[in-house]
Amino acid sequence: MTDKKSKKYYKLNLADLPDDLFDKSVPVSKWLDLATCVEDKFPPNSLNKVPPIDRQVEIERTVGIALYMLGNVLPFALPMLMFAALLSDIGYLCLKCFLVYFGTLFCINKYYFLPIFVKKYKRKKYLSDTDYADNQYLYTERNNQKYMNSQFVWPESLHRPLMEEKMGKNQLHQPMIFCAIPHGAAPLGITAYPIWSKLFNNRLCHWTCAPVVLKLPIISTYMRQVGYIPAKARHILDTLTKKEDNIGIILDGIAGMFQSHNEIAHVQARKGIVKIALRAGAPIVPVYGFGHTSLWKVVVDPFGILENLSVKMDVALTPFVSSTVW
Repeated sequence: MTDKKSKKYYKLNLADLPDDLFDKSVPVSKWLDLATCVEDKFPPNSLNKVPPIDRQVEIERTVGIALYMLGNVLPFALPMLMFAALLSDIGYLCLKCFLVYFGTLFCINKYYFLPIFVKKYKRKKYLSDTDYADNQYLYTERNNQKYMNSQFVWPESLHRPLMEEKMGKNQLHQPMIFCAIPHGAAPLGITAYPIWSKLFNNRLCHWTCAPVVLKLPIISTYMRQVGYIPAKARHILDTLTKKEDNIGIILDGIAGMFQSHNEIAHVQARKGIVKIALRAGAPIVPVYGFGHTSLWKVVVDPFGILENLSVKMDVALTPFVSSTVW
């Protein structure tokens, strides 16, 4: 009887990453030096411990995430609220409350938190129109990692030093496709953008989103500047073959948002990404985001009407409830 060979796993806690290392110019070796390694498995409950968070970071994310969510619904909600305001006093009151709420969050974010964290993290005040890789080191995404206590675990087969030794540096730097599940109401775990562009190879990772999101005012500008592209085969293939960059995709997409209460991922029907990977010669790296489905509770109608409409329109019509009053 032979002993079964043990497997090694590595973990990097981005929340504990020193702020001065969260920079495009820092070599990946500095990050890997902070990774821990275990054989077979991590100790029980060692991955779900939540350390204390800086109060200022917590408040900034409370405001910032709420503002981001409102920015997504603003183009749809505002016309309806304006129409309701013409019909009744209650509609006018709802419109007024919405605008005051949105305006308050916007002002707090822009005039209070922006100057503080730009200075703290030594970042430029404005995003670059061309350097998407540097844009991925936004202070908002750094605070997301702390707020979410983002931890990345990968097997020995994906550990970069070992891949470079086995495959060679040139072959290692071929584009990859990161296929993540589940979606949940909002997959904040993937917003540790530099990880996907730095930890496994040196290719900028472009995450995909519903095409309509890249047509929204304000939000679309920000998302394009951190590298987002439409979740369409042509754009994905061009990114892999012409730009030779990585791709990140939430595999279960809008359909998966409606299954988050059951922790079910729609993956068996997602054969298109396999065809793209074969055509581009790019490896698929499966990713599971623990915690995505517990951030918000999605309200699912029992008849599946919203789900069918969302899938057909390629727009998420998903009411959800946050765990905070924001």
